[in-house]
Amino acid sequence: MAATTLVIMAAGMGSRFGGIKQLEPVGPSGEIIMDYSIYDAVNAGFNKVVFITRRDLEKDFKNIIGNRIEKHVKVEYVFQELDALPEGFKKPEGRTKPWGTGQAVLCCKDVVREPFAVINADDYYGKEAFIKIYQFLNDNSKKDSQYCMAGFILGNTLSDNGTVTRGICKVEDGILREIVETTGIKMDIDTAVAKDDRGNDITLDPASVVSMNMWGFKPSLFEELEVGFNDFLSNIGEEELKKEYLLPEVVGNMIANNRAEVTVLSTSDRWFGVTYKEDKPVVVESFRNLVDQGEYPVKLFS
Repeated sequence: MAATTLVIMAAGMGSRFGGIKQLEPVGPSGEIIMDYSIYDAVNAGFNKVVFITRRDLEKDFKNIIGNRIEKHVKVEYVFQELDALPEGFKKPEGRTKPWGTGQAVLCCKDVVREPFAVINADDYYGKEAFIKIYQFLNDNSKKDSQYCMAGFILGNTLSDNGTVTRGICKVEDGILREIVETTGIKMDIDTAVAKDDRGNDITLDPASVVSMNMWGFKPSLFEELEVGFNDFLSNIGEEELKKEYLLPEVVGNMIANNRAEVTVLSTSDRWFGVTYKEDKPVVVESFRNLVDQGEYPVKLFS
């Protein structure tokens, strides 16, 4: 089995949820969403898991999931810290918000030297995307600058309890051309509506392809992330204390400058996650249904 790593971004607090939503039990035996993602990834062929978390969460994190998982797959931890900055930079006074998903993945550069997938800790993606990404990453005909992304159907990724932000994708012949971060998305009868930059309503096709931050990369990405993070820090102003260095923007910049090609791997699986507290009962019921259907055992990673 080729060395292939699953990187899980779990350093965020989940402000809309109001707590550490990544560690909320949702499965019939107390599993959290990450349990199911790791189970699917290991079954697809991934043989290492890297958790990106924070040092103040380390103890809880290991007690709730890490100590169980490491009995079944190799596990490493990296910590996303506000002061983990390149030489010559220091944390701006008053900055409390993490630096974003680009910095989160960059934290892995010393422990990930093989092809890897990146996912959010609080999203359930389904089995199909893990299989497709694993196969793509282990296709020896692919170049180091050829990456992939799981493309979900917008209508399969919305919450009944509030608006969401999604990366709406422009795809041509299976290749990602652009991601447009779109906020305030919700269903309105048989269509989706959102807000543009000026706060005006816009209509979206529920069949649109969206990014849910599920990527497949080669280690070549780390050099791009390092250069980009230096540029980001050099240009951030004191008035932009909450601005983040975001992975989709890094990838979009690489695409625009012909430094990467990203294949979109379509999946019809239904996403679900705990964006709002009111989402949790639906997620609990969804996992119970998947267990009842035989998709998962009653207890994972015991």
